[in-house]
Amino acid sequence: MAQYLILIYGDETSWAAAPPEVVERVHAEHRAFQARNAGAVLGGNALHRTDTATSLRSDGSGGDNGAGGPTVTDGPFAETKEALGGYYLVEATDLDEAIAVARQVPAPFGGVEVRPIRVID
Repeated sequence: MAQYLILIYGDETSWAAAPPEVVERVHAEHRAFQARNAGAVLGGNALHRTDTATSLRSDGSGGDNGAGGPTVTDGPFAETKEALGGYYLVEATDLDEAIAVARQVPAPFGGVEVRPIRVID
């Protein structure tokens, strides 16, 4: 079995403006998704908003930036309309099976991305 990361992207502004009943409905949909896919879901979490992010960036030379390591800044790595809001780690026989699981992930303000886990020996 292979492992895949299902990345959940969404519009943070729409999520923040959602009424409490919509938020609770989406949370209930995620709980139902996890229950339906308990055999495939190995883990997952929601992330705090991008305004809580801290980014570390290299100068691109492959070495030290002269200050003892990467530059640290407040905020997300990139400004985008849809931000990474959470993820699920799933186990599936192939990409098609991982996509079948990903189709069930609630993402009312965006979408999901499926990426295979790369094992480095």
